Amino acid sequence: MELSAEDALRLNVLLANKPLAIRIHESSMTLYGLLPEGEATVKLTPVGSDEKYLKAVRGFLSEKALGSPGGYPLYLQRWTRQGQMRQDSLEQLLLLGDPTAVFAVVCAGGLTDELGRRAWWAAEEAENARRLLQTEAVVRGETGKKLARYLIDYLPFETETETMVESVRLALQPELLDSDARNELWKRSARKTAYLLGFLAAMPNDLPDQLPARADYDDATEKLTALIETGNQTAVLLQRLLSAPGQTFLSTSLRILDKPPTQDIVNTTLDVLRDYCLAVRHEGDPDLTIEELAAEADRYISKAAEAVACLQQIPALQSELRALRILSGGGYGVLRPVLKGTTAVGSLMRRKLAPVLDPYTQQIRTLLASD
Repeated sequence: MELSAEDALRLNVLLANKPLAIRIHESSMTLYGLLPEGEATVKLTPVGSDEKYLKAVRGFLSEKALGSPGGYPLYLQRWTRQGQMRQDSLEQLLLLGDPTAVFAVVCAGGLTDELGRRAWWAAEEAENARRLLQTEAVVRGETGKKLARYLIDYLPFETETETMVESVRLALQPELLDSDARNELWKRSARKTAYLLGFLAAMPNDLPDQLPARADYDDATEKLTALIETGNQTAVLLQRLLSAPGQTFLSTSLRILDKPPTQDIVNTTLDVLRDYCLAVRHEGDPDLTIEELAAEADRYISKAAEAVACLQQIPALQSELRALRILSGGGYGVLRPVLKGTTAVGSLMRRKLAPVLDPYTQQIRTLLASD
């Protein structure tokens, strides 16, 4: 199908003005071009069905931008996913009026803030915002603040808890939200567990409404200082967990696990706790059951040099050392025995989880308790 003479002329004029990006509003059959000094609009006059005409328009744009009328070629999809596209090639993809091509751009490595701005103009979608906020240059630039604000405003329309958590986590990166917006989001997290988990993942040591340090924090710090100064990571983690930020982190984790709504929330919370305790388990997720973690923790506190050194200084904290070791290994391995093959959520899921989650959360309570 060929373009109408009127549309062909208008599109050629638009392209002659060197647009930075192009988007198409399909329901109104309107094409927009982002220009250095503003925007241009082309109201399309389709010949035949809208669907076929849009394909012809994108073919026309593709031939002008890429030298190929086939739209967004498969080999370019592969290259962009593998991060092999140069910046000038990414710029060309934004001239296709194709949301798939825009998504390839936002997933590409090495994006600049300017390219991020153009891509966001071309396709303002929540998933694109999340992808862009994984790029450091965009986060540091002016575009990052707009994306964070968009994700927060869009949260009420999200339906998947996993995307809610990720949106909050990304929006809470440093300097993207002002204090008022962050405080308002924190208030909303009291009613939305997914938002609370987003806070936990984004700022584990800087959560709002800080609790006091554990009662024995000062005494433990005094006894562990020498070990901390020599680089004993178990001592470093133990002190952090007893501190005000550590107690707040643990308490917030417990709030989430006391009544989690979905399996994703539970699994991600265990992942966040494991990452927080990564210093004592550099190998990452061991994929062990809660029983296996408990047995492994017993061996750790009796044989691992760092743990033994800590116990020599503070023998009364043996249970706490065991608990942090268990938390450092939490993950789907803990949940698999009771969740494998089930899609249960809510109260049914929590009943299924009780045999493994109760002993797991007891480790958090051990670290929160004090004499």
